[in-house]
This record gives sequence, C-alpha cells and structure tokens, in this order.
Amino acid sequence: MEKYSKLIRERRSVRTFDGQKISGDVLEQLKSFTESCDNPYGVPIEYRFLNAKEHGLKSQVIAGTDEFVAVKMKRQPNFEEALGYSMEQFVLDAWSIGIGTTWIGGTMDRSAFERAMDLSEDEVMPCVSPIGRAAKRMSLKETVMRKGVGADRRKAFEELFFTDSFDQPMKEENAGSMLLPLQMVRLGPSAVNKQPWRIVVAENCAHFYIAKAKGFENSAHGNMQKIDMGIALCHFSLGAKEAGLTAEFEIHDPGIPTPDNTEYVASYRIM
Repeated sequence: MEKYSKLIRERRSVRTFDGQKISGDVLEQLKSFTESCDNPYGVPIEYRFLNAKEHGLKSQVIAGTDEFVAVKMKRQPNFEEALGYSMEQFVLDAWSIGIGTTWIGGTMDRSAFERAMDLSEDEVMPCVSPIGRAAKRMSLKETVMRKGVGADRRKAFEELFFTDSFDQPMKEENAGSMLLPLQMVRLGPSAVNKQPWRIVVAENCAHFYIAKAKGFENSAHGNMQKIDMGIALCHFSLGAKEAGLTAEFEIHDPGIPTPDNTEYVASYRIM
C-alpha cells in the first residue's frame, strides 16, 4: 500500500470511465477493502456492490461503468460523519489499485438504488459511488462540472486552521508536528467543494468545527457537509499516523467561541 498522503495528493473524483469490466479478482479486492473500513463513532455500515444493468440503476453524471458501491446504515447520531470517515478509507484504498470513484449524493436514480439496497424504514443511504478505471480523457460534462465547482482549488491554509481561537489564523510554518495531518485535511474532497472543515489547535488538541452552508441541513438522506467532516477526520487520522503521532479521538467541546453558523464536531488529542 502506498502512503496515504501520496494517495490523498494524487486522487481525484472520476466520472468518466474506460468502459472495461472490472475483473472478479479486483472486485474481490475492493470488497475486502470494505471489511477494514472502520469509523471512530462505532456506527455499523453495510457496503454493497451493485451492477447497474442487473438492478436498473443510473446516474446522469456517470459514463463508462456499470459498477457501483453503495452504503447503508441505521439513522442515528453521527451517522453522516461515520460514513464519511469509513467510505473515504475505501475511496483511497480503491485508488491505490487504480480504481476511480466519486461521491454521489443526488445526481442518481435514488429510488432504484434504495430498492437495490433493500432499504428499511429506519435505514438511510446517503450516497453511492461508481467504480472503475478512469478513461484517458474526461467527458465534456465532467470537465464542465469540475470547472463549475473549482474542483482543484482549495482554501488557503490560514482560512481553515487556527491556533487557540478563531481569531488567530495558523500559518503552515507554525503547524509543527500537526503539519502533515492538517495538509491532508485541506486536500479533502467535499460536496460542491465547500470545504466546511475548520480546525482550532489548542493544547495538543485539534478541534474540528463545521462551517455550515445553506441547503445541506434539511436533506432526508443525510447532511452531506457532515459526511465531508467525516472525510476530514479520516484524513487527519491517516496523516497523524503517517507522521508518527498517536491521535486519540474524542467528543468534548472545548467551549471556544465560534463564528456564526459554525459548530463543534469532534477532536483529536495528540498523545
């Protein structure tokens, strides 16, 4: 397995695939990846691999593959963050063997996917992803979509990370041992590239906050920005491990004053 920092830096969302069928061996390897996808909230998450032709599935933004992976779980506290953390591990592991993915929360025939997942009343399926090898060239639709959301742009380090309070933006040269984990968070994918994560580093803790944007909170299928926060937590954890740090997950609001529409999510304590 390549270093996760390398995978995070190189990986991109793929919506245009090469049309080649995934071999049985690769599909089994992908299934094995899901078995090791944990999350710090302890929320059980079920992965299923679905063929579009077999189940009548479609997404208007995907071309060149009939294979998808979908997830479901019981609706419960923090299920979105748990999903983001778990599925991002799968996304990176898939990229390590040349398999592309992209997070899809809305641009799909949701009812068909939910039927294929045998969704019960107390379960939720926030998102799915196509799987396959990327085509040599993106489709025009994919190119336009990526340009529209500025997919390759990221907010400045100082806009996302702070020291002790939100009044003190952090510079990269002052990040110390947390530099790699924070860099990994900055590179995370997010819904329409909103990058909602904010981190205040105080007393050896990285406190994660969500900068809430309009249009995400009232979805019946889960808040995509909370899923993004799970992705951020995953990237920090992987970056910390690669940097040789022991990071202990906890939920304990430190009471730091926050800007408007910004809420505490969780913390990592560096031991």
